[in-house]
Amino acid sequence: MNSQKKGTLWAMRHTAEHLLHQTVKELYPAIQLAMGPATEEGFYFDFDPGNKVKITPEDFPKIEKRMAELRKLNLPVTRMEITVEKAREMFKGNPYKQEWIDGIEKKQVKVTIYWTGKEGDENSMVDLCAGPHVENTGDVGPFKLLSMAGAYWRGDEKNKMLTRIYGTAFPSQKELDTYIWQQEEAKKRDHKKLGRELELFMFHETSPGMAYWLPKGVIIYNLLIDYWREEHRKLGYSEIMSPLLNKTDLYVTSGHWDHYKEDMFIADMGENEVYGIKPMNCPNAMIVFGSKTRSYKDLPIRLSDTDRLHRYERSGTINGLLRIRSFQQDDSHNFISEDMIESEYKNIFNICEKFYRLFGLEFSYRLGTRPEKYLGDKKIWDKAEAALKRILVKSNKNYSVLEKDGAFYGPKVDIIMKDSLEREWQMGTIQLDFHQPSRFNLKYTDINGKATTPVVIHRVIYGSIERFIGIIVEHFGGAFPVWLHPIQVMIIPISVKQLDYAKGVEEKLISLIPELRIELDSSDETLGNKIRKAQTQKAPYMLIVGDKEIENNSVSLRLRDGKNGGVLKVEEFSDKVSKIILNKDLELGFN
Repeated sequence: MNSQKKGTLWAMRHTAEHLLHQTVKELYPAIQLAMGPATEEGFYFDFDPGNKVKITPEDFPKIEKRMAELRKLNLPVTRMEITVEKAREMFKGNPYKQEWIDGIEKKQVKVTIYWTGKEGDENSMVDLCAGPHVENTGDVGPFKLLSMAGAYWRGDEKNKMLTRIYGTAFPSQKELDTYIWQQEEAKKRDHKKLGRELELFMFHETSPGMAYWLPKGVIIYNLLIDYWREEHRKLGYSEIMSPLLNKTDLYVTSGHWDHYKEDMFIADMGENEVYGIKPMNCPNAMIVFGSKTRSYKDLPIRLSDTDRLHRYERSGTINGLLRIRSFQQDDSHNFISEDMIESEYKNIFNICEKFYRLFGLEFSYRLGTRPEKYLGDKKIWDKAEAALKRILVKSNKNYSVLEKDGAFYGPKVDIIMKDSLEREWQMGTIQLDFHQPSRFNLKYTDINGKATTPVVIHRVIYGSIERFIGIIVEHFGGAFPVWLHPIQVMIIPISVKQLDYAKGVEEKLISLIPELRIELDSSDETLGNKIRKAQTQKAPYMLIVGDKEIENNSVSLRLRDGKNGGVLKVEEFSDKVSKIILNKDLELGFN
């Protein structure tokens, strides 16, 4: 979606949110309005119902009906600037608005309000808001209220719990219907639900936002990292490990202390020593590069790592594996000379192609430019942004631009992945940094014997391993490719009478493919129950054995999609499966 179209959609959704809070206040006058923005998915509105008001999803049709009436009135949406004093008077009696005004006054920015309708009219309402909005309510497209949830005021668990209504709006009914279908399908594929059912991971209240990885989940986790290690070793990457705890001096030097401190876990060690629990790997990579003398002959130096990181995500933002406090990244910091930028990006783009095609994922790139708060010199930023634009154009990659979305130390190219439900996710990122190497006084000796500061490319391909797994759980609906699935083969004897033969099949398969992951169902349940259990586990292959299979020294193959794979010799099955696993095929084969 281009930035202009996205801006229009954002404004429309923001206006839909104003229709929502206007309607709720009209229908339930006793509530206190808090705040509500537009979002990537739609919009939401937080309110304090107090002790007398109870709103439930059963009230949504009534609320939607009144919102639709206001939309049809084509009410003008008008922006005004007012003084802080006027704002305090207009919103007296509302502690949430007053706190918001405090923040505006502290930032010394203009106070803006938006009127829906004409001031003083029966159907008018005003709210503190920075915008943007569409010109009148008739410009709001088809909308729908989706759900309710509790939310702490301003995302801080120390504050009061408010009630939040989520909704969305689109330019057309078709787009809205598609989105609703995606949401319904996503519920079935919810990685938190499937993670429990497939016994991949779990969460516990004693460590909010941090996953417990269960044995089957660890298999997937390690397979992803093993593949990453194998491929990057071939490409000249060297893996490092660095400390989890670092003195804050490290983050002051890198610039993260000023730009990122609020998102870090801080450990006060006593004796006037304060440490940060590592939230990112780049400062440590700078230390490793600077630990010895470097020459132009050594470049590029690609220092990769998968160290555990911790970031203080607010409790209201935590979402299973998708937004988590403890995670690992397939990270690398590639130290290069300035003339290597284009070739190194090309190499990284090739890695992206290989990794994402492996999972059948479509993707594009998005350029993020200089943010409002940034490190270093604007001229260097301009040079870095121009380099990335040139690289993207020359590479013929499909890309978009998101202004002011770069890292604080440099512009970036994000990997935007589209899953099987047509949802877009920001995954990996490839960031160009001229600034941190200078702050760490990093040097290499160039071809002329001169001490020169390297450029560094920060890059992740999967991104957060946890987040990547959460997304591919939903992308595949838990039915992972054979090479990645924690249970590749389920052996199912029709009854306990065939159990010894089934054990023999298992032993033979292991002798042929030692690393094959097999489960033998030795329970005394009906065949139907055993098959349903295997289907719940999304096992790619079920080998069913009964008296006929024993007689023919064979197995009957059933695929997880319900198709019949025929009667096969164990060796025949083994030959085909080993090739499917080796090639990391997406399909089950046996057509």
